Amino acid sequence: MIIIGAGLGGLSLAHGLRRAGIPCGVYERDESAGARKQGYRLHIGDVGDSALREVLPPELHALFHATAGRARPHTNVYDERLGLVTRLADEGTHLNVNRFTLRQILLHGQEVRYGKRFTHYETDDDGVTAYFADGTSTRGSLLVGADGINSPVRRQYLPHAEVVDAGLVHLYGRIPLTPETRALFEPEMFAVFTMIVGPDRTMAGFAPVDYPGPVADACARLVPDLRLRDAESYMTCSVGARWEVVGHDEAELAAMAPGDLRKLALGLVDGWHPLAGAMVGHWDLPATFPQPIRTSVPIARWAPSRVTLVGDAIHAMSPAGGAGANTALRDGAVLAAALAGSPLLEAVEAYETAMVGYGFAAVRESAENGRRFLGQNPLTAEA
Repeated sequence: MIIIGAGLGGLSLAHGLRRAGIPCGVYERDESAGARKQGYRLHIGDVGDSALREVLPPELHALFHATAGRARPHTNVYDERLGLVTRLADEGTHLNVNRFTLRQILLHGQEVRYGKRFTHYETDDDGVTAYFADGTSTRGSLLVGADGINSPVRRQYLPHAEVVDAGLVHLYGRIPLTPETRALFEPEMFAVFTMIVGPDRTMAGFAPVDYPGPVADACARLVPDLRLRDAESYMTCSVGARWEVVGHDEAELAAMAPGDLRKLALGLVDGWHPLAGAMVGHWDLPATFPQPIRTSVPIARWAPSRVTLVGDAIHAMSPAGGAGANTALRDGAVLAAALAGSPLLEAVEAYETAMVGYGFAAVRESAENGRRFLGQNPLTAEA
């Protein structure tokens, strides 16, 4: 099996295949695991936790739990004066995790070939060959595109599958949690997610990543040969708005220094409750970056083959549903289980039948949440 991409979906699949005794190779275009900023906090619910329990060795799943913060089980919505508009309660598992901590756990025990930029594939009756920009290639029985929202695998395999601009951009920051900065947030804000929404639906959103205990101690107790890089608690914080409100295009934002991005974010919350500006003012500048928001457009089922897709490569979604990471992890677990129990094409068909259902349902729900709360463009075409 060939897995293109070492993100959450690809690594979930790799662990599931390894647990089932099915060999695979993981090929990643980045030069290292931490080469790009990819966000800071993930909310893992029942779906994602069940997938991790299914694919990970018990000690790695235990380490995931030992390094995951327990969020209060609700989402807060405030107006710009910090008046509570609604508090949405949600039962079940609520773990706020450092994205890179989870990725390091998923990388443990995996052999990932870095610096392998996929260019194209060729299939025949006996298998599939993947080609890379460095002139090398590899061959396997199945090619899995786990290569993210800009997936070259998807572009070749399903060229009609669109990814469209959601009309929004987020400026991401991170606030180290010290006694001073903790005082900026009332206890109920240490929740799954909190958003402050302004009159033009500009949004300041934040959520804690609060380690339940010393990370080094958890590693020493559960996985002694793993050293996790991050150990300090923080509040992830983003300011998002429609492009026309932000007033800069993608290229202009990408060229801005972190200090200028923070200044832009401060301008977007100007006139709000003073605590909103104080939160943005405490951003860790080197950790600040812009992120345009895009979404897949659901499509009809396609015929199964020796190529398939997981995660953002097929069902990228806005963060308004908090479902992207959970769905990607689920993809890996579902595909691995199918491949362990059925002939290849039957397994791919079973996986894709399930994934198209739950994956595009999550895309639609995220798009609707984004439309209601943030002014996201509605999905205009879908299967």
